Amino acid sequence: MVRPYQPKGLAILYEDRDIIVVEKPPGLLTIGTERDKSRTAHTILNEYVRKGDHRSRNRVYIVHRLDRETSGILIFARSESAKKYLQEQWQETEKRYITIVHGTLAAKTGTISSYLAENKAFTVYSTPDPALGKLSHTEYTVVKEAKGFSVLEIRLHTGRKHQIRVHLSEMGHPVVGDNKYGRSINVAGDMALHAWSLSCTHPVSGKRLNFTTRIPERFIRLVGNIEKLAAEPVEVLQGAV
Repeated sequence: MVRPYQPKGLAILYEDRDIIVVEKPPGLLTIGTERDKSRTAHTILNEYVRKGDHRSRNRVYIVHRLDRETSGILIFARSESAKKYLQEQWQETEKRYITIVHGTLAAKTGTISSYLAENKAFTVYSTPDPALGKLSHTEYTVVKEAKGFSVLEIRLHTGRKHQIRVHLSEMGHPVVGDNKYGRSINVAGDMALHAWSLSCTHPVSGKRLNFTTRIPERFIRLVGNIEKLAAEPVEVLQGAV
């Protein structure tokens, strides 16, 4: 599909009159905060749907977020009703990530569970007190080991702030390039965490949509080809409308 107005800084994977699915690069905020008013994925897409007309009432709505340092798939709604539906169905949305961590994991598959809380310095941590934190589950599978690193496929059962980064760091295997929860030496440039695959139900048609991206080049430069994941399709849309 030819788009006369292409958003600068985002790759559109799919769009229709109800949703827009994009691939966010690392370093870009999903939406601005009180402390940071820099250009975001949200503002870029608002400009895109307004097609250069600042008087247009067209806009996009935030369904979920990715950390600034995390790349990968983001879905935006084009109406309040679509946003509400997607958020209400979020537990049924399957979210998979790929990441590279330091070291070799003893257990090649597993689920990390803990109560996650946030302190006044905006740092997330695990606590044994369920009154202080929210129960969080991170399922992982090792798909490759190379050069002192491990490539993991992650399935999120909950979506807490910094969940993957905190769980893996507290396990002793921080995400490569994570300057907040990881090690001070950054061997990857951008952080090696990517929202690789997302499967959701369309808010209007009710059909199942599946999206998958390529493995980021920064991952391949660090550990070589990731054969198990490389064979996956770039974009898969089942019953797209």
